[in-house]
Amino acid sequence: MTTTLVTGANKGLGFETARRLVAAGHTVYIGSRDAEAGARAAEELGARSVQLDITDDASVAAAAETIAAEGGLDVLVNNAGVAGEWGPDNNVLGAADLTVDLIRNTFETNVFGLVRVIHAFLPLLQKSAAPVMVNVSSGLASLSRISTPGGPGYNYPGVAYPASKTTVNALTIQYAKAFPQMRINAVEPGFTSTDLNRNSGAQTVEQGAEIIVRMALVAPDGPTGGFFGNQGPLPW
Repeated sequence: MTTTLVTGANKGLGFETARRLVAAGHTVYIGSRDAEAGARAAEELGARSVQLDITDDASVAAAAETIAAEGGLDVLVNNAGVAGEWGPDNNVLGAADLTVDLIRNTFETNVFGLVRVIHAFLPLLQKSAAPVMVNVSSGLASLSRISTPGGPGYNYPGVAYPASKTTVNALTIQYAKAFPQMRINAVEPGFTSTDLNRNSGAQTVEQGAEIIVRMALVAPDGPTGGFFGNQGPLPW
């Protein structure tokens, strides 16, 4: 039996990813900052729940201890994240509004939280016969895309969120090189309608979760150290 942890999984892309991995036969842990919301989601899906605030050392350590005591971990889906740059009028704050606090708060979840979770769960993944890690990134992480006029994401004005996800991509490459026995990839779900973007996305969570699930199910001889969308590899 494959055991999987999906962070930020009580709603949105994380919930849909968890649903489909349960259907694929995985034992799935719903990682949720809100323990009650996580428990409700787990009950609905036939999954397990674990309280997990990726910005809190003690919470992450306790979650790792719980999952270790219950048998270990094979697949880690780092889905939890924040947009971090919405203004008071539902507008995205641009470069002129970028402050140290804004970018720090965004990185605290999207980057430092991701590293915190990976560090805590690496010992469990290293014991798995077929360890997999999926880091949920964004098309806005692609320097090629955001720097090419007319390309996807070129006109997005925000700074903190793209910068955080570009960092996630760099971390993905470095972890993949450091742990060649694991399959470690970054994925771009697409502009999916979730609370993260105040439900302004152009596609459903079912569509967005497709690439997350596909890479969570990757075979031991599958790709690693890559950046993938639904249509295949994406430019860095």
